[in-house]
Amino acid sequence: MFNNKTSGASNSLIEHAAQSADAALHTTQRVANEAMAGLSHSLQAANHQVRESMHQATDKTVGYIRKEPVKAVLIAAVAGVAVTVLLGIFSRPRRLH
Repeated sequence: MFNNKTSGASNSLIEHAAQSADAALHTTQRVANEAMAGLSHSLQAANHQVRESMHQATDKTVGYIRKEPVKAVLIAAVAGVAVTVLLGIFSRPRRLH
């Protein structure tokens, strides 16, 4: 008789633990899905903002080139020389003394 009561209590405890674990798993899945949806929305908003900023920068650059074509070419030439010089400096083999 004592074994039947102990066995029944153990089974009840195991069943309760299994139900609690199942509920915790479902809650975790729901929270993870909500977090992923929020992250996806945030990434889409950031992507849209970056694209809009790039579009505005492109429009401003084209406008500046149309307004000041000679100055724009000179700035591009100076930038090209600066990049070439920097690449030359950083691509030289290093000498250890």
